[in-house]
Amino acid sequence: MGRPLKEMIDTDSVTVLADGLTAAWPAFPRARFIARAVAGLGGLELKDRVKHVAAAMREAMPLPYPRAAEIVRESAAHVTLDMWSGWPATEHTAAHGLGHLDTAMATLAVLTPYATGEFAVRPYLERHRDDALKIMLAWAESPDEHLRRLASEGSRPRLPWATRVDWLMTPGPTLPLLDRLRDDPSEYVRRSVANHVNDLAKDHPQVAVELLARWRADGGSHVEKVLAHAVRGLLRAGHPEALALVGATHGSGAVDALTLESDTVAVGGKLTFDVTVRAGSAGPVLLKYAVRRPGSRRVFHLGRREAAGSGATFTVRKSHSFRPVTTRHEPPGPRELDVIVNGRVAASIAFTLTPG
Repeated sequence: MGRPLKEMIDTDSVTVLADGLTAAWPAFPRARFIARAVAGLGGLELKDRVKHVAAAMREAMPLPYPRAAEIVRESAAHVTLDMWSGWPATEHTAAHGLGHLDTAMATLAVLTPYATGEFAVRPYLERHRDDALKIMLAWAESPDEHLRRLASEGSRPRLPWATRVDWLMTPGPTLPLLDRLRDDPSEYVRRSVANHVNDLAKDHPQVAVELLARWRADGGSHVEKVLAHAVRGLLRAGHPEALALVGATHGSGAVDALTLESDTVAVGGKLTFDVTVRAGSAGPVLLKYAVRRPGSRRVFHLGRREAAGSGATFTVRKSHSFRPVTTRHEPPGPRELDVIVNGRVAASIAFTLTPG
């Protein structure tokens, strides 16, 4: 197994950052900064490590922000920053540049090819809503794919790990930005656009469906791939209009047979099941399954098939893992397995999760 992500913020990453800052500003107290930045890292999780190193930057470089930002920008020209050495620099920008919008956003623009500024841009969207969004609209026209991607990713309504910006949760403000990027030549950018629309769909599904339908009508080289990725959350929820966007008919199809290899599975083991599905019409048949217990229902992808006509059948075998993970606790007890065909629960069967 690889190293935990938090351990990527370490002496080596701090040293790279220190070398860049020293090259940009020879008065930078390199040794003191490294000692301060690495002290206590071992007891911190990932984001706290980033903040810890950024705080050490501030202590070592207690200059007016515009001058500090100039040094940070120039540092990128002297060393090869990456996500781990550069992330504290974007955090420094988030924490200390709020009174200097243009300077701070210019700094993020320099850093983002090395260490994405998607988290650091959030405070600026919160405090400088219209002006920050105007800058990001200009980023969407940049020849640099990293900057175009930052425009979409940094303004996502539900960006993972990021602070919530309430006005981004309302439909509308970021749509002009998405319109500019929807058919971007870079897949890196397009996937961010699709993720942005998937976020939007969680709170405003009809807005998302109408946006994607408009994009399809407008055409483009990549519209179908963007649509397919953007609509995934709505498909998981069985949204009828989202199903129609991918050519599927809501509720069409049935389950002829659903069997379990065993009706008990231990924590740490796998539930293996076979399902035979009969299509209700020609076209796509989208299959999901859900695992239910009181207070919890989790939906997973099972497959997609193309039916030549009504009555076509096919069988799918699936193994679902109950391996413990740190982010989720699965207590032993009764469960229900639902098989979902084109957005409708078509069959259910009971099983029991036992202690491992």
